[in-house]
Amino acid sequence: MEKDTATKYSKVSREEDIPRMPNYDARPPVVTTGCEVVDSKGGQVKLNDRGTWSGQLDFVLALIGFSVGLGNVWRFPYLCYKNGGGAFLIPYFTCLLFGGIPLVIMEVAMGQYTSQGGITCWAICPIFKGIGVASIVIIQFLNYYYNIILAWAIFYMFKSFTRVLPWSHCDNSWNTPNCANFSLIADVRKENGTLIEIDGQNYTIIDGKVNGTKLVPAVIEFWERKVLKIHLSEGFDDLGGMNWEMVGCLFLAWVIIYFCIWKGVKSTGKVNHLSPIN
Repeated sequence: MEKDTATKYSKVSREEDIPRMPNYDARPPVVTTGCEVVDSKGGQVKLNDRGTWSGQLDFVLALIGFSVGLGNVWRFPYLCYKNGGGAFLIPYFTCLLFGGIPLVIMEVAMGQYTSQGGITCWAICPIFKGIGVASIVIIQFLNYYYNIILAWAIFYMFKSFTRVLPWSHCDNSWNTPNCANFSLIADVRKENGTLIEIDGQNYTIIDGKVNGTKLVPAVIEFWERKVLKIHLSEGFDDLGGMNWEMVGCLFLAWVIIYFCIWKGVKSTGKVNHLSPIN
């Protein structure tokens, strides 16, 4: 009898014979490393191994480059001027403190924890995976938008390689008879309601117009008639011809971006040493 009881307890004491309780702490799929995902059933799904930053400085400069862009340097002063000056800062800082900063912290924390992209990082909560898809779509449209601006900047850079800037005078092929430099326009604004002499001819100035014609600054005509060439189109239904100079600048912008990111964070980290400063 005692032998049977000892045998019984020795069998129960073995690990494989101990009854297991249900796992009530089962969680949704969680990304644990950069190369595998542990799902709710305990299985592992292999993912491509992702690169890491070469150092902390690369990561910090990447955050600076992400946070400080055209929206901060270019558009923000314009919005302040258009929407009440200093009064605009009140809703701006309110949205910044309660919306912008928390979202940036959440995005950075999720990215660093999961080491995944904008879609696969939502494996920690699959119901929100649509947020990742929507963010990728938005970023793609922003890429189109910012690359056009980069193409404009490249176009201006090439056109500035001259002794006299083409947008500083009216002796170009794209200029119209209404073109004027800034010094002439300043004189017109000062001499309202009088007669002035330009190139040996008398002109009447009324309400900023010379002989009833409004002068157009040379820089505006360069932008509208040389860069955009909007005078070649009569409206949205008329696309006009190809602006091959701008096509080349846009292609160059995409090529530069490709070589900045083609090796992932390894190459992007090096580029970030220059881009935030610029």
